[in-house]
Amino acid sequence: MSFGDPNNPYGQPQGQGQQPGYGYPQQAPQGVPPQQGYGYPAAPPVSPYGGGYPQGPVKMPGLMTTARVLLFIIGGLQLIGAVVMGIGIAAASSTIDDSDTATGLAGLGFVLVALLAVIGGLSIFLGVKFSTGGTAIRVITIIYASLMLVGALGNFAGGQPSGVFGGIVSLAIGGIILASMVGGQASAWFNRNKQQY
Repeated sequence: MSFGDPNNPYGQPQGQGQQPGYGYPQQAPQGVPPQQGYGYPAAPPVSPYGGGYPQGPVKMPGLMTTARVLLFIIGGLQLIGAVVMGIGIAAASSTIDDSDTATGLAGLGFVLVALLAVIGGLSIFLGVKFSTGGTAIRVITIIYASLMLVGALGNFAGGQPSGVFGGIVSLAIGGIILASMVGGQASAWFNRNKQQY
């Protein structure tokens, strides 16, 4: 078997000034575009002036997911606490003989119940808006977590054992939420839907 043998699948016929070759032919057949390596062709460039693919992360960062879950838990507990407090105030006000005192305590109690329900609803709203919200949701969450930290420090100042335990829990949860909101990942996440012009 020689290099000029037409039955040899590994060699090229000699004769027209060509070297004997092995393997795949070095030139593509006529009508077939030359290949540029392996795999899929490169994607076309995306313009930074709108359109194209969304900028920023596609999946919510882990610490932000944790903060979101904590917002849902806190909001749920606050709403349950508001319902239990409302029932307790209604029961307590019915046992007081003086109607003026009962009315005043019930009114104050229901204001506190409404405030707790609003705060719980805000917590759940912020958790829901993490997936689509913008910079305003991030700022409101930072304020919410900061107020939670202030409340935790207030629990420490009371000195009661239950207040200290609540202060530790609030301090930890508020710290996690605040830490997740002030990082660069949060900035990239909440700014990802903005169009750049």
